[in-house]
Amino acid sequence: MKFNKLAAIAVAAVTAASPVLADLVFPSLSYRTGPYAANGIPFADGFADYFTLLNERDGGIGGVMTTVIECETGYSTEKGVECYEATKGEGALMYQPLSTGITYQLIPKTAADGIPMLTSGYGRTSAANGDVFSHTFNFPANYWNGASIAVSHILDLNDGNIEDKTIALVYHNSAYGKEPIRTLEALAEKHGFNLTLLPVDAPGQEQKSQWLQIRRERPDYVLMWGWGVMNPVAIQEAANIRYPMENFIGIWWSGSENDVAPSGDGAHGYKALAFHAAGRDFPLFDDLQELVIDAGLAAGDGEHVGTVLYNRGMYGAVMAAEAVKVAQEMHGVAQINASMMRDGLENLVISDEIMAAIGLQGFGPNFEVSCENHGGPGLGRIQQWDASTESWSMITDFIEPDMDIIQPLIDADSAAYAAENGIESQCN
Repeated sequence: MKFNKLAAIAVAAVTAASPVLADLVFPSLSYRTGPYAANGIPFADGFADYFTLLNERDGGIGGVMTTVIECETGYSTEKGVECYEATKGEGALMYQPLSTGITYQLIPKTAADGIPMLTSGYGRTSAANGDVFSHTFNFPANYWNGASIAVSHILDLNDGNIEDKTIALVYHNSAYGKEPIRTLEALAEKHGFNLTLLPVDAPGQEQKSQWLQIRRERPDYVLMWGWGVMNPVAIQEAANIRYPMENFIGIWWSGSENDVAPSGDGAHGYKALAFHAAGRDFPLFDDLQELVIDAGLAAGDGEHVGTVLYNRGMYGAVMAAEAVKVAQEMHGVAQINASMMRDGLENLVISDEIMAAIGLQGFGPNFEVSCENHGGPGLGRIQQWDASTESWSMITDFIEPDMDIIQPLIDADSAAYAAENGIESQCN
């Protein structure tokens, strides 16, 4: 186990007088209502069900039971902050807000309150720099990794040469959707492709003008940074103009069953990025079915088990639980607090051996977290939708991002944030 023993002793001394908590508390800033509910529900179900499984099968984590406190945000940034303020005093160990807007607002709050936050695959990309963002983590991959991976896939399809080709970005006109733009601009300069930007206002039901432009200009590839109803509308619009689906690639938030199923055969061949597996073909799901679903303890009705977003919520809980184990070992106590949880996240190691023991071997990439790197390796794969079987298939191995492009962007953005907020190095 890798960690700074002196730092651990210092933290333990400070926290020794903290109140002892009965449970390990994980707030869930969920959205089961509103325009994004179809995506929020399966994530919240997967997150809650995994902790229920740990309670039922293992008696919690390290002998301490877990509790999930759910607070409805409706995907509203304002409500998300209210939920944070309402739950942080309940012994909250960490937050996973599932919203870039909420994440941006909580970055300074969580740092001030000493509560870590995990934003896997979303949020502020430069939070990968743990030297500046002490309490925010975004492993195993972030938006800028995703943009690079999509371009790398397009390069692979074109023998490494995409000069003078056109890539259009259809994006949610929000902080979330705008995240990949600077990376794509840098990649366009490096590889010589033309970049077309097509914003879509929330919630995304009206996209006629964007797809008329795509039909007229016929870009070689279309990337999508969408969420909620925007995704199925875009895929249907693409099918309507007979855009080749194999050239339409979504970020991992535009790659769920909810996005493709409404278009039926029209969605066949659509691609999306992924940083974990879909489906139920892992031993863990046998325990989950028996001890949670069949036992009537599931957070939902069980229909989403194995879907992309259910698995993503479950994966978020898996990483949290593994960080708890690291923190318990580091500090020699079972009932950890938020400060200890931060240490667990910063020293987390996910390996084939660990994932096999969980019953999820091959589910996601191996990675290590450190003080300097809160973002992990940034690996991602490409999955493709088969309308005939109504399932996703992985069509690539894990692809490495172009860190020669991404790291300078992370360094510059995090340095600007540090200067603006008077943050000194966290990793001395």
